[in-house]
Amino acid sequence: MPECTPNMRPTHFSHYVKILYAQLTRLSWWTLVLGVVLHFVVSAKLMWRFETGEITETIAFFYYYVTTVTTVGYGDIAPKTAEGRLLTALWIMPGGIVLFTTSITKFVHFLSNRWRRRMCGEADYSYLTNHIVILGWQGLRTQRMVEEITHDVDSAQREIVVCSTKDIENPMPTVVKFVRDSALSERDLHLRAGTQGAAAIIALGHDDNDTLAAALAAAAYNQSGHLVACFQQQAFADLLTAHCPRAEAMVSNDTTRLVRAAQDPGSSRVHQALLSVMTGNTLFSLRLPNDAPLRTYDELMTEFKRVHNATIVAVADDALGNGLTLNAPASKHVGPGQTLYYIAPHRII
Repeated sequence: MPECTPNMRPTHFSHYVKILYAQLTRLSWWTLVLGVVLHFVVSAKLMWRFETGEITETIAFFYYYVTTVTTVGYGDIAPKTAEGRLLTALWIMPGGIVLFTTSITKFVHFLSNRWRRRMCGEADYSYLTNHIVILGWQGLRTQRMVEEITHDVDSAQREIVVCSTKDIENPMPTVVKFVRDSALSERDLHLRAGTQGAAAIIALGHDDNDTLAAALAAAAYNQSGHLVACFQQQAFADLLTAHCPRAEAMVSNDTTRLVRAAQDPGSSRVHQALLSVMTGNTLFSLRLPNDAPLRTYDELMTEFKRVHNATIVAVADDALGNGLTLNAPASKHVGPGQTLYYIAPHRII
């Protein structure tokens, strides 16, 4: 049999340490709490049998027990008899220190495991409501989207859950929650992201097929939240609205902006300013309540400018922008349920 060399000992020792660590972390919290309670009760009973004086008082012994097992050891309370000292040396200190270190080990393991699950996208956020779910991580494009959301006063307090299929950790751990799965249409992904209770869902997959599948899955789990999907091709946008009329399907308009900028220099900057909440005055929407009086477009324009320093640029029949009229005639009547689109320094709530 080969002799154990010095180089082998650390390996064996670390192996046993790992086994012990694994066994300790498998203990349930209830088992650990029960062990602490039993050890304390047995220690107290034996100490009261061997000792007299201050250490036998309940509060005093609890103080002595805690300072002993945590290795603080102030020494202001201590057993006087030989039996009490032996009890401390052979039972209270060894057992208490083992239970204390086990509790610390288990707590650290719990925190590290919880953090790892959050960073790797394995956490469960099904308890969230009125939050925003972003289906797809597209690097700087999605990061910019998150920044726009967090700068919007109306959305600043909402939680944001970013879902991805990429093998990455949470790209913005201080700002968003992160969920990862094999596909953006996976049921488990939508359950853990809390899609059912989301106020808004944005689908932005790595291609149009991915975006369409993600949007249709989200629509199946969420019947009331606002669903927005961004496509490269109009055919996919039309397919989504055909199956889910309440969804807002957008087609990338970079080409349109390019042509417009060529014909009307500077228009691209106007377009960008209208959509960004980080540039001051920007575009917002407001749905008129059901009890709103019927008024003319001209009257609303005057009131918004006088009261809110806002400019109404369009009016639509519903919250999805159907029946949209840009720069409506002054005599057009606007009433309950219709949506106003306006430019203002902040959202009118």
